[in-house]
Amino acid sequence: MTKDVLDVTERSVRLDTGTLRVRVRESAFALDELCGFAARHNRKRGFLFLSKVLGKHWPVTPTRMREIHAHLAGQLDLGAGPCLFVAMAETATGLGQGVFESRLEQRPETEALFIHSTRYRVDGRAALDFQEAHCHAPDQLLYAPIQPEQRRRFESARELVLIDDEISTGNTLCNLVESYRRLNPGIERVHFVAITQFGGADSAVRFSERLGLPVECVAALHGEFAFEPAASWFTDEPPPAVGDNRLMPHDLAEDLGRFGIDRPITVPSMDLEELAEGLESGDPVLVLGTGEFMHLAFRVGLGLEALGLRVAVQATSRSPILVGADVGRRLVFADNYGEGILNYLYNVDPDDYVRLIVCHETPRAGLDDLLQNLGPRHRPYQPRATARKGS
Repeated sequence: MTKDVLDVTERSVRLDTGTLRVRVRESAFALDELCGFAARHNRKRGFLFLSKVLGKHWPVTPTRMREIHAHLAGQLDLGAGPCLFVAMAETATGLGQGVFESRLEQRPETEALFIHSTRYRVDGRAALDFQEAHCHAPDQLLYAPIQPEQRRRFESARELVLIDDEISTGNTLCNLVESYRRLNPGIERVHFVAITQFGGADSAVRFSERLGLPVECVAALHGEFAFEPAASWFTDEPPPAVGDNRLMPHDLAEDLGRFGIDRPITVPSMDLEELAEGLESGDPVLVLGTGEFMHLAFRVGLGLEALGLRVAVQATSRSPILVGADVGRRLVFADNYGEGILNYLYNVDPDDYVRLIVCHETPRAGLDDLLQNLGPRHRPYQPRATARKGS
């Protein structure tokens, strides 16, 4: 797989699955600073915008992640509220929570609630369902918050802020708005937020016309794309990506985003000191999230960075991506959620780090295959509130 630069605003990328062409219309950052490109093992969509600042498929410093969160939050034009921030699973759960927290830092008076969508079913919990049609695992859920005051904000929001890592067609975000609007017909404005928005200059107008609501598109980069599939890529069957995904309620963290949160999360200083024990200033450390459980890794990474360590953040993924283009390495292991499907870690060599900290919400036993792949320098970390529920 090779990449050819046509000029400063256009890029043609040849992948095993076809040819991707992108054109940057306006951007606060250079294209190469924000993303690379890869081929999906997915018949519905053969390409992937591979973010370099998301912390999902590429190691990134927590400082850089926070810069992107703050940039996106700073562009939001929100009213008094209540505002509902929703991050899209699995890839953008951490990004969305980071944008939400940055908004509260910039405008503490904002009446807001954060929640992220999920693919994990929890019996007995009310949820909206919607489709991510192009995805290998298309069914998504959005659970109603558990706490009464958060439930009130969830059901009475006047502005809806939907965050994803990239926007191309916008169909998934529109599907979610339509599903949510059946619960809350009083919604007045919608904001689509992403690192890269490749839907074209008329995206906001098209989304507004479809939804019958004002839609604002916020992104660090705006542009267009076109994809020409290769003739042969449809013949290779992708691996199974939909599991049983029926977990016990105590197997998922209830207080960190999936069921609603109205404040930034914090990592106790005692935990950070324990995680850094035995390390010296400047030592390279990787902090890993697991699946949708991403944002805690970012917060741990920020804390360790403040202690003088050289930190990178990333998360495991259920998304099957082909090695090549901007994916140079892939680890494959059993998922820690017990779904019976493969999980992956991209562009990480465990030997590059003196310690690998794995943040998880599920019981410790489910991590065994991942930890074996990481080697002896790993250290699992489960926040205490979650550990009381899940272990």
